[in-house]
Amino acid sequence: MRQAVRAVFSWKQITDDELLEMRLCDLPVRIEGTPLEERVRRIRFELDESGLRFRPHVWLGEEWFTPDGVPGFAIPFYLAHPRLMRLERKQMLEVEGGTERECLRILRHEAGHALDNAFLFRKRRRWRELFGSFRQPYPSSYQPDPTSRDYVLHLGAWYAQAHPAEDFAETFAVWLATARGRWRRRYEGWGALRKLEYVDRLMQSVVAAPPRNRRRDEVEPLSRIRTTLGEHYRRKREHYSFEWPATFDRDLRRVFSDERRFRSKPTAASFLRRSGRELVQTVASGTGVHQYTLSQLLANMIDRCKLLRLRLTGPERQARQQALVMLAVQTMNVVHAGYHRIPL
Repeated sequence: MRQAVRAVFSWKQITDDELLEMRLCDLPVRIEGTPLEERVRRIRFELDESGLRFRPHVWLGEEWFTPDGVPGFAIPFYLAHPRLMRLERKQMLEVEGGTERECLRILRHEAGHALDNAFLFRKRRRWRELFGSFRQPYPSSYQPDPTSRDYVLHLGAWYAQAHPAEDFAETFAVWLATARGRWRRRYEGWGALRKLEYVDRLMQSVVAAPPRNRRRDEVEPLSRIRTTLGEHYRRKREHYSFEWPATFDRDLRRVFSDERRFRSKPTAASFLRRSGRELVQTVASGTGVHQYTLSQLLANMIDRCKLLRLRLTGPERQARQQALVMLAVQTMNVVHAGYHRIPL
């Protein structure tokens, strides 16, 4: 059946609605012959240059995913074709790993997980002293401290603080991506420097050593996932949802007003619709919080402004600055409440 579907499949003729009705296992995509293949090759080259005899195997899956105990990882299906990347952006407002730079950053992170599975570094006492217990329950959400210097900054949303396994993977990714002198200068005076120096020693200890774990199995590959794309995106949007802050209306009234003297000014709702995309992208870039989460915040701001009949109180430039600050503050409230950034 799958071969028949692929035989008549046309990316140009199929609509988005038809795509959403398809099962992931029926998508005619693969890594070979795509930009993904070159990016995976680049990561393997970086591992070679570091003296590591380790080649993580990769496969297409539903999301970025390194199964526990497997020295390889899944890459999300949407990165295997431009049309699927456009659908991802339409459904989720951003494409995680969509640019070469961002894709390489995530590949280095996943390579760190796979490397730990290959050599079982987590069992070493010093690893546990620096990163914590790998057996610590994996949270559904986490509450990072953006001011902490005990963790490297690599992926967005202070992801190293999610779990000891993520802390190690993020630290390894920084080590792999930057020359020794650069990461030493970048993290001078940080508690995270001890972790980077440990990873540096750890990698030197396994230079040219074969991995202890050589499993090559693929967990939840795309070919076995019978979920439709529509079901996949409904679940993914729910994953990035959150509860509205109780102080939302009060904060809106600090930026906009319903006083009669401002009746000639543009409505706050129309202003936010015009400026929303720029605001969301700016805050997303600064925090790493998913754009879908931010778009929910913005949509709620617009709805509340309509209901409260709020209007601008001054020039649009001033309103844009104030709205940006409010969106950033509300975003940090979401982060501190437990930002859902853990993979599905």
